[in-house]
Amino acid sequence: MPLIEIKSEISPDTAGAVEEVLLEGSAVNWSVLEDAIAKRAWVVGIFPDEAGARAAWAELHGKISASEPELRVLADADWRDSYKAHFKAWQFGRLHWVPVWEREKFQLPAGDAVLWLDPGLAFGTGNHETTRLCVERLVEFDTEFAAKGGNRKTARVIDAGCGSGILSLSAALLGFSDVTGFDNDPEAVRISGENAALNEMVGRVKFFAGNLVGGLKGQSADLVLANIQADVLMRFARELTGAVAPGGELVLSGILAGELDQVRAAFAAVTPGWRETFRVMGEWSCLALARTL
Repeated sequence: MPLIEIKSEISPDTAGAVEEVLLEGSAVNWSVLEDAIAKRAWVVGIFPDEAGARAAWAELHGKISASEPELRVLADADWRDSYKAHFKAWQFGRLHWVPVWEREKFQLPAGDAVLWLDPGLAFGTGNHETTRLCVERLVEFDTEFAAKGGNRKTARVIDAGCGSGILSLSAALLGFSDVTGFDNDPEAVRISGENAALNEMVGRVKFFAGNLVGGLKGQSADLVLANIQADVLMRFARELTGAVAPGGELVLSGILAGELDQVRAAFAAVTPGWRETFRVMGEWSCLALARTL
């Protein structure tokens, strides 16, 4: 069935801020595309009809600065192809995140693992800085965990607010056997399941619908990942930290760089003695909190 694409150019300097507007508004029909080489960026929406596209634009345009939008009719193949110029394979450590259309030609190095991604199936493809920060810390945690003699078969990983399941599935690819991902949006849980199926990983991650209170109640994990947004992270600081096992770690992302100090202070109040590290990528940041024994 033909779809309507609405596309408007934005300043690349504002791409992070526009992403934050989309995250806060749960605007799943919209995404931000960036061309780092040409230094250009666009906000793009896909809708079932022109009326819906124009109505959504009217709502979004009042929140961002953007050029006059262009509308065009997309067949399904056109929709998927429109992402190919912007969605590229990337790697950190021994993990690779690769678009599914590169499956036939991609050569996986020995000992590495790959997660196939399809923009047509997911809210996110891992290209955003918040996800990259989180998965980079996940890979580093895995290396440190193995060096300390940790057992991936018995370790627990929780992905709180799993979105499209990228973090959960990446943890499973690293070899963690007990991985759980949950989200308060049932559609996100469904998409996570589709991404698991795309990678022939059905059953390797337990996905379910739940909020941060119910999803974390009574849990104890070696690694808790939460790529959400700063205000939600701070509101549920006790629930998130309470799910970290002794010696475990909590990784927080979805935090604008300008919000980092506020988030650090909020979590310092409930994690006395925990070791803190953080990283900034562009306009975004990630905070890792290691619980001492």
